[in-house]
Formats: sequence, C-alpha cells, structure tokens
Amino acid sequence: MSHFTDLAHQFIDGEWKPGSGSWDIIDFNPYTGEKLASITVATAGEVDRAYRAAERAQADWAETNPYARRHVLERVLRIVEEREDEIAASIVAELGGTRLKAAFEIHLAKEFLREAVQLALRPEGSILPSPVDGKENRVYRLPVGVVGVISPFNFPFLLSLKSVAPALALGNAVVLKPHQNTPVCGGTLVAKIMEDAGLPAGLLNVVVTDIAEIGDALLTHPVPKVISFTGSDRVGRHVATVCAQNFKHAILELGGNSALIVLDDADIDYAVDAAVFSRFVHQGQVCMAANRVLVDRRVEAEFTEKFVAKVKTLRVGDPADPGTHIGPLINSQQAESVAGAVEQAVAAGATVLLHGTVEGNVVSPSVLTDIPAGAAVLAQEIFGPVALILPFDGEDEAVRIANDTPYGLSGAVHTADVERGVRVAKRIHTGMIHINDGTVHDEPIVPFGGEKHSGVGRLNGEAMIEVFTTRKWISIQHGRSRFPF
Repeated sequence: MSHFTDLAHQFIDGEWKPGSGSWDIIDFNPYTGEKLASITVATAGEVDRAYRAAERAQADWAETNPYARRHVLERVLRIVEEREDEIAASIVAELGGTRLKAAFEIHLAKEFLREAVQLALRPEGSILPSPVDGKENRVYRLPVGVVGVISPFNFPFLLSLKSVAPALALGNAVVLKPHQNTPVCGGTLVAKIMEDAGLPAGLLNVVVTDIAEIGDALLTHPVPKVISFTGSDRVGRHVATVCAQNFKHAILELGGNSALIVLDDADIDYAVDAAVFSRFVHQGQVCMAANRVLVDRRVEAEFTEKFVAKVKTLRVGDPADPGTHIGPLINSQQAESVAGAVEQAVAAGATVLLHGTVEGNVVSPSVLTDIPAGAAVLAQEIFGPVALILPFDGEDEAVRIANDTPYGLSGAVHTADVERGVRVAKRIHTGMIHINDGTVHDEPIVPFGGEKHSGVGRLNGEAMIEVFTTRKWISIQHGRSRFPF
C-alpha cells in the first residue's frame, strides 16, 4: 500500500522528514508479514524540536477564535468521512483489524470528532463573590498549553484522535507518539488528515520513536503540561512516576480484567452473544474485553454449552475477508504470550473446553474452566482470544470474584431484573459497568476510565475540559485595598 511509504516520516512543525536516529522501525502487516514501511526513529533532539514547535504555535492558537478552531475540526470530520475506505484498509493492513473492527473504530472516531467540534465552544469562566469590598473575582478557563499523547496499537486511529482532537479544540498544541506497531494509523495518518484540514503548522507534531532511543524525553521535557497515555499498567506506572517527579498531570487509560457476570435469571442466549463479542472482538486485544465470564452455577451447564458452540462458529483468518471474525494478534510476542498463558493455566489444572492453535500471529480461540484459585491466568490481562468461565454461587460470590483483581475498568451484569443488576454493579470496583450488554463500550460524552490499576482520571465530554484546560483566578480591586503596613 503506497500511502504507508508516503506517511513513513516524522511530522514536526509542519514538515515531513525522516528521523535522524540510528535505526528504523519496520511497520509490518501482522497477517501477511509484508513490510508496509520503514521509519527512521526520531531522536530526543527531534522530540525537543516537536515540543518547541508546539509551544510556539500554541500561543497564536489559544488566541484564535474558538469558532475558527471549530471550523478546522469540522473539516477533519469531513475528510475522515471522505477517506473512510482508505482508513479502513489501513486498519486492516497495519493492525490486522477485521473489516467489522475497522468500521467500528472509524464510526467511533467520527462520533468523537463530532463531540470535539462542540468542545471548542464549551469552556466557561465564572465570577465569584469576595469577602473583600470592591473585589471582583474572575475565573478564566484557559488551555493547558502543550499536551503529550501516547497511543496504543489496538485502536490507534480512534485513541489518538480521542485525545488529540479535544486538546486542539480547546486551544492546545499536541505532540503525539504512536505505538511502534501502528505508526501510521496511530500517528502520521492522523497528522496528514489534520494538515489537509488546514490545521496550522506546529499544532500537531508526530514523533515515531521508541524509549530505547529517547528514554523518557517525551515525559521529562519542560514544555508539556499534560500527558495522556493509553497502554499497559506496567508502562502506565512508569509514566505516572516520571510525570509526578516533573510536576506534570498524567491521564492514564490502562489495562483491564473485566468480568461479565451472568446471574441465574439472565437471558442465556443473549448473555452468550454479549460474552462472545466482549471477549473476542479484535482478537481480544481490547482493554475492556470480558477476560472473565462469571456464571451462576444454576445456569452454568446451559451457558457453557451454548458459549463453546458459538465460539466454534467464529471464523479465524484473513482480516481482509469480510467474513472473518478473528484476525491476527499484533505481533509474534503477543501470540506467544497468549499461547503461554493458556499452557500455564492447563498446567495449573484448568479444564480445556476449546484449545486454540497458533499459526503465525493468528491465534484461534481457547475456552477454559475449572481454573484453580490463585492461577496466574486469573489475575492477568490476557490480550488475546482466551475466555475463562468461572462459576459462582449467588451474588455475593460473584461480586467477590469480580473484585478479586488489581484492575477495575469495565464489566457487565446480565439479569432479568434491571435493578438487581444495578445493585450488583454498584458493588463492583470499576470505572464503568453495563447492565444486559457487553463490556466493550465507549461514547463521546460519558466519563471513560478505570479504578485501581486500570488508570487515573477520565476522558470524554466534560472530563476533556477538566483535563485539557486549567483555571486561572484573576481578581480586580475596584476600590482600594487597605494594607496593614
């Protein structure tokens, strides 16, 4: 695909140039192994150039009429709509997303862009009373300045835009570092769309690089005030630590180990459909995926039989084929890691209801049950097509098992009694949970984020204003103050 090579550059201060690092990131198609492009990595010096360009451009952008900022984002949305087929093909090729997944990601990206268009006009100041006579207290909402965005490989187009577009709408400039496995969909493709929409040079810079080259330069640089990171909790802990040491605000959207709970009065066929989608969408490479399926013992036999039968119908293979449900994992390390997690669980005594195979980066589904307490597989986030079925006796045990994890991102409860579902949901320590639905959801104006090791802070809607603007108190003394000396 020729546009991969066209986009295989750094984008700094409105210029497309190769990096000056000493090695290349090779961008592969995870299904075919075909080399899509090679990108010479950016150095710490280029990261500095990107941040300095952002800092310079941001001063004028902050003064730009928010209606004019909104126009640029409206054009971004139009371009995404016009290039939908090309973007979808890129998602299929670069990250092995199925056609269904590509359509889902682009649909959400458009919804989030529509919200970003609105955000430009939403910040409001206020005037507060004062105990001092003649004093007027104004509170201004101002852009934070420059934002660093680090995006992941699983939904790179959506999750880059999700922070980049609101940050720009609210008057900030951005330096974006996409994941090494998705430098185009998560980085340079976003930059090209913004450039074509008329975003002034320097406001969005993309650096394709790696910690091996730049260390913590993205985080320690004096210019950015906020770092928006989406990725693993292991890296997130490091990002949070470095940001705290450098007095930067970190927004962390991290991993999950979500539970989909099937209570004894649930609609079993429907719960099976929700659970299969929630576990196997995008090969299970979703932070909100239903890692654990908890089923009341009274319906366990029926649920398990129907669940395994449905999983067996999923088509595994070429993501470019519209009939494929499960394509490749992003790289061979992920494939080996997922296969290893299954073997480890089996060695610990788990019962295998379906044993997946590994061909290249394509891993077919596994379903395990009778997993012994304390097995490593119960505590980890499995970023692949492995379902764990865990029986429970009654609501209290379901809640205990659901909460027995360091993560707290999403979840679901299936029941015929909606209020019963809500009562159970309130007891589960997650940032988000859904009654009679899947675990994988994101919407433009809901507070999106996790508890515990699943992250810090929220994104979307009003939360974007909290994250990407700051409040400044300016007081005016209309009379004269009296000073004690």
